Amino acid sequence: MATSPSIEHVRGLLRRVGLDLAFIDPAAPSGAAELEVPLGKLEASLREAGQPELAEAAATARSWVAAGTSERLVTDMTARLAAWHSWMEEAVTAWERSAPLPDWPPELDRPSGVSPPVTVSTAPTAIPTSQTPTPPAVPAPVRRALLDDAAATEPVKVLPDSCDSELMRLFCTEAEELLQDIEQGVLVLESTPTDADTLATVFRGFHTLKGNAAVMRLVVLQRLAHEVESLLDAARRGSRPLDRDAIDVVLAGADVVSRYVAEAARQLDGIEPGRVIPLPVPAVVDRVKTVLATPATLAPPSSVAPPPPVLPPPVPPSQTPEPAVAVASPPATASTPAPLPSIDRPPAPADARPSADRPTGTSSASVRVDTGKLDGLVDLVGELVIAQSMVLQAAGAGGPATGAGGNPFGAADDTLSRSLGRLRGITADLQRTALAMRMVPIRGAFQKMGRIVRDAAVQLGKEIRLVVEGEETELDRTVIEEIGDPLVHMVRNAVDHAIEPPEVRAAAGKTRAGTITLKAFHEGGFVVVQVSDDGRGLDPVRIRAKAVARGLVPADAVLDDRDTLELIFAAGFSTAEQVSDLSGRGVGLDVVRRNVERVRGKVAIESAVGRGTTFTIAMPLTLAIIEGLIVAVGGERFVIPTLAIRESFRPAADGIATVHGRGELVDVRGQQVPLVRLARLFGIADAVADPTQAIVVVLEAGLDRRGLLVDALVGKQEVVIKPLGETFAGRREFAGAAILGDGRVGLILDTNSLVRLGRRSPTETAA
Repeated sequence: MATSPSIEHVRGLLRRVGLDLAFIDPAAPSGAAELEVPLGKLEASLREAGQPELAEAAATARSWVAAGTSERLVTDMTARLAAWHSWMEEAVTAWERSAPLPDWPPELDRPSGVSPPVTVSTAPTAIPTSQTPTPPAVPAPVRRALLDDAAATEPVKVLPDSCDSELMRLFCTEAEELLQDIEQGVLVLESTPTDADTLATVFRGFHTLKGNAAVMRLVVLQRLAHEVESLLDAARRGSRPLDRDAIDVVLAGADVVSRYVAEAARQLDGIEPGRVIPLPVPAVVDRVKTVLATPATLAPPSSVAPPPPVLPPPVPPSQTPEPAVAVASPPATASTPAPLPSIDRPPAPADARPSADRPTGTSSASVRVDTGKLDGLVDLVGELVIAQSMVLQAAGAGGPATGAGGNPFGAADDTLSRSLGRLRGITADLQRTALAMRMVPIRGAFQKMGRIVRDAAVQLGKEIRLVVEGEETELDRTVIEEIGDPLVHMVRNAVDHAIEPPEVRAAAGKTRAGTITLKAFHEGGFVVVQVSDDGRGLDPVRIRAKAVARGLVPADAVLDDRDTLELIFAAGFSTAEQVSDLSGRGVGLDVVRRNVERVRGKVAIESAVGRGTTFTIAMPLTLAIIEGLIVAVGGERFVIPTLAIRESFRPAADGIATVHGRGELVDVRGQQVPLVRLARLFGIADAVADPTQAIVVVLEAGLDRRGLLVDALVGKQEVVIKPLGETFAGRREFAGAAILGDGRVGLILDTNSLVRLGRRSPTETAA
């Protein structure tokens, strides 16, 4: 018998809505649409749980999203949803406590299904004057004008009648890969419009889209792809070179296809199947014809543009094309066309350049594998690792004494010893291979940054170069999925807040073009991703003043510069004087930290006023299997990830001190480090009470260190992470559970949370 959704399930959906809300891009055609899926699931879950009033509130929010088709409407919708989300969190808490619903926010329209005691106002929603977005410094690109032209749209039924869902999913997957190739190629063509190989790749992408759409009987997409293909064919033949207008209309065509594919995937997942959506296909088609009839006006290359680029080589379908990585976009004027953004990346080998007759996105050495099957394989390998540990421990515990030659099973068991050694080697190789299959280059997360920076630079009238290093660095696919949105937010933040306008930079003695650098590399078992800029930097004095004004910290709080910089991760914190289309609402950096910590990562900030800021994110290579130190506390066993351990030692009697207001401290090489007794924290009665008879394990998280007092170190073991059930919901000290070699279950400690137990950070205080 099916059970109704739990409150925790609803909270999870609400958190997902908040995450998507934090990363809405008003300029992106599908920026608002991405919220419809989690809102639809939230509404359905609330109705199933017997909460019609909350379900009506979710339906109202979904109607706002459906109406947000233009950039201005998306901006207004984001303001509404920010207030709505806060109310929903309070309402879910009231539901949990069987209390009346809180008052409805007076600035929002009342949902039809929400009744008293909710107090509402039917006054029209308006953004406060101080938060009204400022107009962009330069005219909006043709692409955005086309996508926002509601008068030049046509209603489109996304899924045709008698649609084969499996074939349609395959179409959507291939279309997403083709769109990535097209987008990156167009960014290259913007600086080198005569690059024949790149032009052939983009042309071939639209040609393939047209053919696939014809097979699926998607007449609208077929017509759109055909018209854009005609423009690209004219550029190939030299009769109509690509200028800014042509580039914009090609990107507009790709964005329409992207919007179509996103809606098709949504309906295939059962969200409002059969829904008809408006698409600006007539506007794009008409614009293509106008551009074809208009002579090209090619702008001179930017004075800060780097040397001409080369196109990244084609990649297998399971991967993502290399990113276009530097954008320079000076402001446009009515008399002088703006310099075209250029792509700056290390040269690729000559034989890696694609040829016109080589298909893109295919490889004879690769095969598509459903991610569910791949995850299942990794789970089975994890179970094999557990079984191997149990066999080895049972053989060691039950065998005779060690024989000659160091055989742990005795002289009579040489065959068993060799067999177990071979089993261990095969299991290790299989484990590495299975995990490697889940590892993908981080360029998949970096790839879309070139487009984001390009569009934002044009909108804000700034000159910005995006430089990418280490895009071949590999990490777990799940980790990349979690890090994608935080990267988008930090890059957009750097574009909007960090990089100064060209005139301001020139007056300060800087180059007119700012630089944003994305870098990825391996360090100490972690994948480290850095987002740095050479902009204005973070001012601790200004941050502190804002935090005090918003009530995040008391006016007499003693904070060093590092603590002050941490305040930017507090929910709702923003130093922006005005809300822009890109950022400034104080929604985002707190979500960035939560996303990173969800994958057991950590975030650090370095900044210098006038010189720039660097965000450093360190994440584990994989989420499936970790190497852990097993410790004993009384009769319990816990697992500490070895990557977080700095050292361990038995403390001396004079090495433990108690300080009023700070608790116990342990001396670690001359530094006083807060001490956390796991026995007290978890209520374990039979643990060692005398610290001099126990062991201190020193943990590190960023620049902070904490000591954990445990009874003994049991040993190291690779463990498979298992999720915890609802029994441990809300216990932030645990990251999961693992089955140990003796068959017992050990809880895996969340080192980031434990490090903060001894000293609450400003962001936690703010929460």
